[in-house]
Amino acid sequence: MDLITWQDCLNSLHMLNIILLCDCDLFAPLSVTLLIYFCSRAKNVVAAARPPVRFFSPDAPVVDLYLGQLDQVERLRSVAEVSFIFFYAPWCAHSMAARQEVQQVAKKLAKQVQFVAVNCWWSQGKCRRQTHFYHYPVIHLFYRRFGPIEYRGPFVAPYMESFVLRVITPLTYLPSRAHVEEFLAYHEPRVVGFFQFNSSPQPPGYITFLSSALQALKWDFRGVVRFGVVTNKQVAGAISLTEDETVFLHRRFNSSLIFPRNDLNFTSEAICRWVFENHETVLQWLQPPGTKSRLLEEELTKGPALLLFVPHNPLGTQPSPVLHDCCLNGHVVADIAVRYHSCDNSHHSSWDKSFSFRSLCCQSVVLPQSSTSVCEVCLSLSWPSFTTSPLHCLFPSSIQGGDVFQTYLRRCCLHQIPSPVSINSATSMGCSNFLDSYSPFSQYSACCRKVEPQLNESQAKEESEMQSVPPSLIPPFSVPQPEGDGITGLRCQTNRTLRFYVLDVALNWPLAVRLGASDDRSDDGSFAAIVNLKDEVHYVLQYTPAATLTESLEAFIRNFSAPYSLLQRHLARRSDEHSQSPPRFLITELTTSSFLPSVMDLQKDVLLFYYTQWCGFCSVLNHIIIQLARLLQGNGTITVARVNVARNDLPWEFMVDHVPSILFFPRYRKHLSVKFPDNLPITLPNLLRFILQHSGSLHHAHKPSVETEGPGHSAFLRSEFLTLQREVQALHHARERLSQQLAQLWRDNRRLKFDTRALETENSELQQERQSLEEQHREKSRQLSEVVRRLQELADASENLLNENTLLRVLLRVLKDKTEAREQAEVERKETEQKRSHMAS
Repeated sequence: MDLITWQDCLNSLHMLNIILLCDCDLFAPLSVTLLIYFCSRAKNVVAAARPPVRFFSPDAPVVDLYLGQLDQVERLRSVAEVSFIFFYAPWCAHSMAARQEVQQVAKKLAKQVQFVAVNCWWSQGKCRRQTHFYHYPVIHLFYRRFGPIEYRGPFVAPYMESFVLRVITPLTYLPSRAHVEEFLAYHEPRVVGFFQFNSSPQPPGYITFLSSALQALKWDFRGVVRFGVVTNKQVAGAISLTEDETVFLHRRFNSSLIFPRNDLNFTSEAICRWVFENHETVLQWLQPPGTKSRLLEEELTKGPALLLFVPHNPLGTQPSPVLHDCCLNGHVVADIAVRYHSCDNSHHSSWDKSFSFRSLCCQSVVLPQSSTSVCEVCLSLSWPSFTTSPLHCLFPSSIQGGDVFQTYLRRCCLHQIPSPVSINSATSMGCSNFLDSYSPFSQYSACCRKVEPQLNESQAKEESEMQSVPPSLIPPFSVPQPEGDGITGLRCQTNRTLRFYVLDVALNWPLAVRLGASDDRSDDGSFAAIVNLKDEVHYVLQYTPAATLTESLEAFIRNFSAPYSLLQRHLARRSDEHSQSPPRFLITELTTSSFLPSVMDLQKDVLLFYYTQWCGFCSVLNHIIIQLARLLQGNGTITVARVNVARNDLPWEFMVDHVPSILFFPRYRKHLSVKFPDNLPITLPNLLRFILQHSGSLHHAHKPSVETEGPGHSAFLRSEFLTLQREVQALHHARERLSQQLAQLWRDNRRLKFDTRALETENSELQQERQSLEEQHREKSRQLSEVVRRLQELADASENLLNENTLLRVLLRVLKDKTEAREQAEVERKETEQKRSHMAS
């Protein structure tokens, strides 16, 4: 129907009013009916939705059900071995981004998998009415009748293809003992099922075991647990399996387990639950979804975590150079994780390829002929068990001919040699382990053997020379290392147990940058950090070109596990420290890198202002800090600085509990820093009084004692007097500036008072004018209301007159008709009488 406008409706109403004037009783029901009919024809203003179109390209091997035909999904799934169902919304950006990735996977696996895409946003489709998804896209996989197996990983083609391949082949066939040993050699949890196919082409237990492998993928889409099947009894004997339909869980550090069929039901859910409750995990992959998720927080709250960002190819066609050594094809990170958790090596299998053997490369140190000790330095090296040749020993040049290093060896070793009186000097020996640098990558051990029981004069002279060795030339520390390689079984030797996590660097590089990685990704792209959420600290591994990744990680873990760890907490530099901004002459802006050098400068009194960009109180105090910096601008010994604590990580000892906060670090006495009292208002006089009260002077400096007599003492007094004189002059200048500013403030205050009075007078006049205008407005409104009322009365009277006029016209017409009828009747009567009289005559 066409839209009936309000003007048409009013015209119809006017016509019906005229009809009512004639006969209200007759036309009243008809008028109401017509009014409802004419005025209720409203058109629907919501436009119909456009019909959907194909989401995937026609050449893609994907069945695109863009009308949401959910019944077609069931039909296609029933005839396929493996089905890949992609539920999408056409407007969703994630669905659009995943479309290309799904097409790549479909082109590779179209012959093995049925790919179906369903539009679940079309309002008239069955998918929209029968399913309730909270996000898009959603991927479900079906293996025959088993499913759905939801994929919750990243929407990247290699990851999705790897997951589909795991669903296609959930079980790994192990035809020989070599395959069994290779299957159990990796660090992931492994489950082996033994089923004989002699009596039946497909034993019932095998179907249950296959369903348990699919159920494990349903519970954990990463596929941490791998399932294998053995059909030969001799091959099953390699893991001591003799009974048919037996499920074996391989564990590396504890005894392996066999599924207790007498205590638990042999179902897929029971097997899967039993595996996940008893399996061991030493290295776990993390795949944050890229949206809001608590996955990372849930893992970090379990304890200190080693996060290793490495390049990763889920398909395994190009092994990662970090997880897989390019030459040895071994798991480097898994090797470290396994050895770290190996508290007892007796549980390791003979085919465990993740372990490596260690060897000692020793070299004698040539000491002076006058020495009575012979020292031998050994370098501990490691290489995997399947290498063909041992690694070469590379000793630093200081070992081969450095006198300082030899002196250090005698210093750290000779004091451990037993007394010659109680023990034969020929067999007495003392040993110690030491590291060659911070974050070390090689472990040295020095063993010294005493040749003669007594010290001669040359030895005493050498001992006196040893005492004069500068501390800076002695290696930085000497800590006892655990036996062996220093990493095996370390989990059971320390209370700071680490959990190992690996992340794909291509998908999680922004997280690595936030943890301390450089913005420019290196060639291999690897990055490692230890995060201790409980202590709110994290440490970043600093790579050394001369060291391998194995040595770097081992030393990194050892330093973290030490009782007195020498690792330095990483301080994030979130501010733009590289920008070439103009220098600040009044207030020094500190960053993470410039904080300690500026604050701990012994020659400067530093007033430090803590602030953040979102703190309103800090913004209010900015003008006070600027005025203070202007007053102290001529003084070269006082520095006014500030630091944005929201953009710069600081050491814990320099943090504050709230902002704004002010700390003062006096010169020569940095350990006696003072905080501005919280009960005092932060004003310019209070800040000046605070600085003068705690500022340092020359007699606080920790310098060598000065002679009390002679010219040195007078020079010292003169320098102190000059220093005090300069400070007094600076205070005089500050007082003059303060007096000038106070006078200017007084003048400004007086001028503001006059302006306030003038504004108040003008405000009162405006108020009176406003009142008069309001009265005039009320009067005009009353008059206008009166005019409107009179006009309404005139309109009503005019309408009444029109109605009366109409009635009068009707009445006049009726009277006229009656008069004419009466005259006609009179004429006819007269004619009749005339006729009668004529006839009578």
